[in-house]
Amino acid sequence: MAPHSPHQKIGRRAFLKGASSAALLAVLSACRHFLPQTSPTPTPDHQTKRPTDQPTKQPTDQPTRRPPDQPTKHTPFSVALPFISSAGPTTQPTDHQTKRPLPTSTPSPTLTPSPTLTPSPTPTPFPPGPPTKLGLCITHHHPQVLELVRTGNVAVIKTLSQDADFLSQLKALSPHTLFVGRVVMDQIDLAKVEPGESARQLVDQLWPVATHPRLREIFDAWEGYNEPVAIDAEQMKRLAELEAERVQLLAKEGIRSVVGNFGTGHPPLELWPHFFPALEAVREHEGFLGLHEYSAPTLQFGTHAGGEGWLTLRYRKAYRQYLIPAGLEVPLVITECGIDGMVRDRPGPKGKGWKDFVIYWEEQGMGGDGPGNYIEQLAWYDSELMQDDYVVGAAIFVMTTIRQWRSYEILGEAASILQQYLSVHPVR
Repeated sequence: MAPHSPHQKIGRRAFLKGASSAALLAVLSACRHFLPQTSPTPTPDHQTKRPTDQPTKQPTDQPTRRPPDQPTKHTPFSVALPFISSAGPTTQPTDHQTKRPLPTSTPSPTLTPSPTLTPSPTPTPFPPGPPTKLGLCITHHHPQVLELVRTGNVAVIKTLSQDADFLSQLKALSPHTLFVGRVVMDQIDLAKVEPGESARQLVDQLWPVATHPRLREIFDAWEGYNEPVAIDAEQMKRLAELEAERVQLLAKEGIRSVVGNFGTGHPPLELWPHFFPALEAVREHEGFLGLHEYSAPTLQFGTHAGGEGWLTLRYRKAYRQYLIPAGLEVPLVITECGIDGMVRDRPGPKGKGWKDFVIYWEEQGMGGDGPGNYIEQLAWYDSELMQDDYVVGAAIFVMTTIRQWRSYEILGEAASILQQYLSVHPVR
C-alpha cells in the first residue's frame, strides 16, 4: 500500500496524548499503512535461541495521564524554496532611419522576495506522568547507563554482569530499582529432563554467584533457564516442577527467583494451568514471574481491541484468562522487551533490532527521527504496563551489548531521549 507523505511526523507530546491502546491502534490503522485494520494473529516465533557461550540477548530510557480518546493529529509541514523570476531582456526602440537595432543592455533580473521558510517541527519533550515501569538490560559499564539510573526512575535492571564494583554503583544511585541476574547455561530439553535433579544442577550453577557477599547486596532475584520451550502439557508440568524446586532451594538461603522467562509468544495459553505449581512456589517465597515481549515492525503490531496482544501485551491474556481466576496474580517482570524482527508472520522489511526498521518507519510517514520513534513506542508500552499493578517493570533490550546484538542497542540519541522521558516522572 502507498506510504504516507514523508513530510508527516508525530510529535512526542501528541503521540503520548493519543497513546491509549484503543486510540493508538486507530491512529496506527489510519496513519501507518503497514498495520491492518484488524490486527492479525501472528504466529509466535518458534523461540529464537541466543548463543549461550557468550552474553545473549539478556547479557550483561510517560506514562502520562490516561490519554484522551482523540486520535493523534499529524501536523504536516512544508518547506518553501526561494525563487527568482525575470521578465527577460527588453529591447530599445530602433532608429527610424535604419533597420539595424541599436545595442541593448541586459537588465538585471527582478528578484521576487523569498517566502518565509517554514521550519520542520521540533518534537516536544515528554510531559510529566506517573511512575514509569521501563527498565534496562545491560552487559557492561557505560556513562549513559549511569545517567539513566541517576534519574531514579529505572524500574528494573536485568544483567549477566557480575562486576560488583559497577553494579554496586548502580544500586547506590537507585536503591529501589529491582536487580535481576542470570547465569549463562545450556538450554534445557524438557522432553528428557528429570525435574528434581535438573533443579539441583541449576541451583549448583547459580549458588557461587547468587551467594557471593557483595552480589547478594545488589541482586533481588535470579532467573533460571532462558526461554524454555514447553510444547505440550507433560513438558510444562516438568518445567513447573523444576522451577518450584529451584524456588524452594534458593529460598532456604533467602534468595528470590524469577520463574518462567518464556520467550515472545510462549507458552501456548492453554498450557498455563500446568505451570501453576511454580507460581504457587513464587507466591509463597515472594518471587516473580518472568516473560519476554517483543514485536515488529512496531511494538504495537499484534495488539488488538481489549488492550491485549499476541506478542506485546500477551501477558494480559495469561493473567486475565488463567492466573487471576486461579488466585495467582504474582508480580510480573518483563525481563526483555523491545523491537525484534525475528518474530514471524509480520509486515515490514527483514531485520532484527529497532535500528533495522528506521527507514521503514520513515516510509510509513512516521518521520525520520528513528530514535525518537522508538522511544515513543516504548512510552506507549509503558503507558499500558502502568495500568496493571502486578507488573513490576520491563527491561528494554538492550542498553549495552556485544556486537551480535548491536542493532538493538539504544546507546546514543535514543538513550538521551529515554533519559528525558524518565526524568519527568516521579522518583521511585
